[in-house]
Order: sequence, then structure tokens, then C-alpha cells
Amino acid sequence: MQDSVRARLQRKLGSAGVTLGMAFLTLLALEVFLRVCDFKELRQDSTERSLGYRYDAELGWAPVPNSASSVTNSRTIQGRPNSLGLRDEEFVGDGKPVIVFLGDSFVWGLDSQEGERFSDLLKAKLPNHRILAAGVSGFGNDQQYLMLRRLWPQLKPAVVMLIFCSANDRSDNATNVRYEDYQKPYFTVAADGRLELHAQPVPLSRQQYFKEVWWVRNSWLARLGVMAYVKIAHPVDFFPDPTERLVGAIREFVEGNGAKFLVGIQGRDEALARYLERSGIPFVSLDGAAFYASEKVGGHWNPAGQAFVAGRVFKLLTENGIVP
Repeated sequence: MQDSVRARLQRKLGSAGVTLGMAFLTLLALEVFLRVCDFKELRQDSTERSLGYRYDAELGWAPVPNSASSVTNSRTIQGRPNSLGLRDEEFVGDGKPVIVFLGDSFVWGLDSQEGERFSDLLKAKLPNHRILAAGVSGFGNDQQYLMLRRLWPQLKPAVVMLIFCSANDRSDNATNVRYEDYQKPYFTVAADGRLELHAQPVPLSRQQYFKEVWWVRNSWLARLGVMAYVKIAHPVDFFPDPTERLVGAIREFVEGNGAKFLVGIQGRDEALARYLERSGIPFVSLDGAAFYASEKVGGHWNPAGQAFVAGRVFKLLTENGIVP
């Protein structure tokens, strides 16, 4: 009797072992298949967001303070954020009036080395001011607004100038997912005109799982599962464009804290220009600045374009009595 029970148990264990072994081999084969095929969506990409940035529950992604990364787009550049996570020299509150430039990759300086950006060129012209480039690549005006509120206690700027990217800021502002499936916060405009913030905390993005979660980083099969989960649980959605209301909110916050607010428009946006004129917000068009033509992320200013922008911005600052 005991021999019969033992034999049945051995057969069941053997059958289970064979099933588990086949399942393991199948998963292993799928893992090898995915690695060999090297599907683009399963790669850990090499953009500035994946290399130098990390998950941020409020902003979606944010630079890693005191880090270093190398990014190749139209050219290879190095990024070295300071202790605030901003790609600029270490900020020192020394009593000089602070001018903060707010924006996306045009302020961060994609395709520009440190020292080449318009904000760097302005430092030599404005030695009595502290200038800081508070740009984060890929950020929309919604994320810029949230970051400015976070940084204000440390920076206490006298002037904030938003560099509006006419190429993509409106698209950034009107969705919850951008670029390589990066999740982001977003605002909608309520019936009474108030801005309502959504996606807080921001869901973890596909690329952030790949980079920051060990078992996902080391298994392409896990990456496939995570990619499917993110697409189902947090699909791309689009909303009415809140751009003018966002720019107005940034202005209200800046002026409410006793600082001056200006805008530079990277290309052309007639609707925004009309809004700025009606609202009495000083602004300047930066259209005409020379840029790199690239099959990758194109349109970023080259050294001649950076000098052009620095000249336009300096003129706006002088016309509004901010600098002599």
C-alpha cells in the first residue's frame, strides 16, 4: 500500500517537474528571442531623460543632482547637474538679483556644451546678476510651473523668463504621456477657469521601470510585461490645450512673489503672442536663431543661434528696465 502511494506521489512530482521544466525552457526561449530581436520599445534608451534623469512622483522625471552623463543627438555633449538638479554652475545666494530661465531642452541645452548656451553668454554681460538655467529636457509648461514652485524657496529670483517652445509645448501641455512613453502630470481648466492638477503621484514610466527596477532591468521578458501593463493601466490621453492659462498661472505665481515675468517664444505662436500682448506680459520672438538640422531631435540652437538668442534676451531685459 505504501509503495503504491509512494509511486503515485513520484509520478505526480515527476509530471510537475516536467511541466515546470518546460515552462522554464519556454520562458528562457522567449527571453533569448526578445534579446535577439532587440525590439526598440524594450530597449533602455540613451536620451538625456533616461541617462541623467530619474523618476519624480511630482514632475514625472527630474535630473539627478551632482551627476554626469553624455548625450548624443546632433553632437555629443556632457551634462552635469548641480546640487539642485539644474544643468548649471552651483547656485550661490550671494545677494545678487537672480534671473531664472525656465524651459525645456532649449534651456537645458541639448546639442550645446556648458558655456555655449544663451544663458551662459549672458553671464558675461550681466556680472551684477546671478543667472540660472532651470531647463529640463522634455518638460511642458505644466512641469515647469510645478518645478518653479518647488525651487522658489532656494532661488528667490528677481526675474523669471519662460522660454516657450513653439515646436512642442502645446502638445506637451495637452497630454499625460510624451516622447518615449514618459508619464507626466497635467492640468485641465475647470468650468470656473481654475487649473486642476492630475496624475499625482505620476505613474512610473516604461523607461523608468527599465532603469530603476532591478528585475525589470535584467529581464527582457519582464520588460515586455511592464510595457503591456503601463499601456493598459495608464494609456495616452489628450485634453483641451491649457497653454495660455498655464502661462498666466506662472505669471501670477512669479508676480505674487514680487518678481518680474517675461517670455521668449522660440519660434512662432501667434495665439500666445496675442495673449501676451493683451495681458501686458513683456515678450520677445526668438524666431530666426540658427539651429542644427538633425534626423534625431532637431531644431536646437547651434552656437550662432545661442548668440542670437542671448542678444534678443538682453535687449528685452534692458527695454524693461531690468538691467541698465
